[in-house]
Amino acid sequence: MIITNKLGLPQAFIEMAKEDYTCEPNEYRVTSLLKGIRECILERRHQHEIEQDVSDMIWLLFGTAVHSVLEHHEEADNEIKESRIKIPVGDYILSGQFDLYNAETQTITDYKTCSVWKIIYGDFEDWRRQLLIYAYMMRSIGFQINQGVVIAIMRDHSKRDAKYKADYPQSPVEKITFKFTEQDFTDIESWLNQKFAEIAEAEKLPDDELPLCTPEERFNSGDKFAVMKKGRKTALRVLDSMEEAEEWKEKNGGDSIEIRPGEDKKCIDYCNVCEFCNYYKEKVIAN
Repeated sequence: MIITNKLGLPQAFIEMAKEDYTCEPNEYRVTSLLKGIRECILERRHQHEIEQDVSDMIWLLFGTAVHSVLEHHEEADNEIKESRIKIPVGDYILSGQFDLYNAETQTITDYKTCSVWKIIYGDFEDWRRQLLIYAYMMRSIGFQINQGVVIAIMRDHSKRDAKYKADYPQSPVEKITFKFTEQDFTDIESWLNQKFAEIAEAEKLPDDELPLCTPEERFNSGDKFAVMKKGRKTALRVLDSMEEAEEWKEKNGGDSIEIRPGEDKKCIDYCNVCEFCNYYKEKVIAN
């Protein structure tokens, strides 16, 4: 990755932003597998061309700083911290680094920095899958695991909102626990095998023919359906489905229904390889 420094920030920011992991042939990180196939492969193919300014990586640096502080403190006798493990999955190597393993409680823990909204929405499926993969990897080398824990640190937590809003997290740190069953481990093994099978096929394709990221992987906001009236610029009502819009129009009036395509928020704001993606150039930018 090429790191720029448009704001002239101190060198320490640049050093912390430098990636210390080099892609190895046939080796994929757990965090890469959680992305869409297209994004995952484009990151590998263009790893030395990707350009990002250090000012756009500030929250990533914040997360790195949190990990750096915690890893310098002594762990208990029954704990293992900051260990990278690798296991074979077919013709590939799966690589992952968890933050803490406790042998006594058979728990694997990961520290996360996030927005308070992730906690409010309870949007934890990506965290659960990541920890389940780590747990699967640890089991494959002889460790017992029955649960995963995320220690979530909310970077934008407000004491005021915590005081006055009933559904607001009361603390800037929250512990989220996932229990794992034998069926979970069977399912994640199947998921990993399927993911690597898809990667094997996609690696044969040129950039523009790679499988498109799903709407969920693109953080697509979803299409909206606006009930319009002739001579009026703004919608009478905007709804989430065509059926709802047609029903509303029938009951309340209106002349037509306008489809407003959802935004691919990850493509626009969070994808490092969008400049190498023809979908982004042809669909997102064009619109």
